[in-house]
Amino acid sequence: MRPENGTVQHSTRIVTVTPNPSLDRTIELAGELQRGAVQRAVRTTAEPGGKGVNVSRVVVASGGDTLAVLPGDELDPVLLGLATRGIPTAALPIGAPLRSNVTVTEPTGTTTKLNEPGPSLAGRMDDLAALVADAAGPTPTGPAARWVVFAGSLPPGLPDDALAVLVRAVRSRHGDAVKIAVDSSGVPFTALLQSGERIDLVKPNAEELAEVVGGDPEVYEQDLEAAVAAAHRLRDKHVDTVLLTLGSAGAVLVSGAGSHVAAAPRIVARSTVGAGDSSLAGYLLAEVAGASASERLAQAVATGAAAAALPGSDVPALDHTDPGSVTVRTLHTTQVPAPIA
Repeated sequence: MRPENGTVQHSTRIVTVTPNPSLDRTIELAGELQRGAVQRAVRTTAEPGGKGVNVSRVVVASGGDTLAVLPGDELDPVLLGLATRGIPTAALPIGAPLRSNVTVTEPTGTTTKLNEPGPSLAGRMDDLAALVADAAGPTPTGPAARWVVFAGSLPPGLPDDALAVLVRAVRSRHGDAVKIAVDSSGVPFTALLQSGERIDLVKPNAEELAEVVGGDPEVYEQDLEAAVAAAHRLRDKHVDTVLLTLGSAGAVLVSGAGSHVAAAPRIVARSTVGAGDSSLAGYLLAEVAGASASERLAQAVATGAAAAALPGSDVPALDHTDPGSVTVRTLHTTQVPAPIA
């Protein structure tokens, strides 16, 4: 889209796609979780959730432009919760309630999650793909989305290659005008990497990285240069940029332009729910604002740390983060070790 002065209008809109959203119920305990015992909660919350939904929540809290794409009926508690929080949605009606996930948090920050499988989307692959491609397109007031984020697990009924189908739908309609980010794991993520579809950004954690390139997740959390080498191997699978989040160990950013590592600031962790999603949101918001690679990484780490310091599934706004406290180091080596056997 071109305004009257002839200059190109660049989009800042971040579209998120959450195939398996949930109502996230968080139970905060005063002490350690005791199996088989009766314990009273000190705080409970219920928030619309799912990885992509959490990204959209951070974007809205930060005053950004987003659209959350997900299955669900108009009066489902997840859709109602998003509407209450001012988060725009494009929903695929399915005639079934969305799942609820339960998270139990302890004062030490230890988090226990119980996730339901979600309703079946059998026979709805084409409908979902069409909805996503439409959502990524131009609006009456602006151009196509800057980013489309595919995040989280797949619900029952969708094929293992559903992520590849969705990415292909966006690429077929919009080409390279829309950037693709992925935060997923397991068989669907592996199938996407094997599909040959080009991905602009992936955001694994240490375990998810090890699933696809091998190696020991604990080593990646302790040795950031080993993590960088592993991230480079992931780039060989049609991935342009890897944002590897490592919890309290920080994060790594690897692209064709170079490699950067960042240590996490010291915080008192209250809940890790949504911390990785918040990191991804921080990175994307910094990217659409024109930040450099090191600035994007600092903002990602700062946003994830701010989320971990909040109770339950609360998410931060960028105004409540401190990227200036994050130390980013650039690695000048271009040598990439051989794949792990």
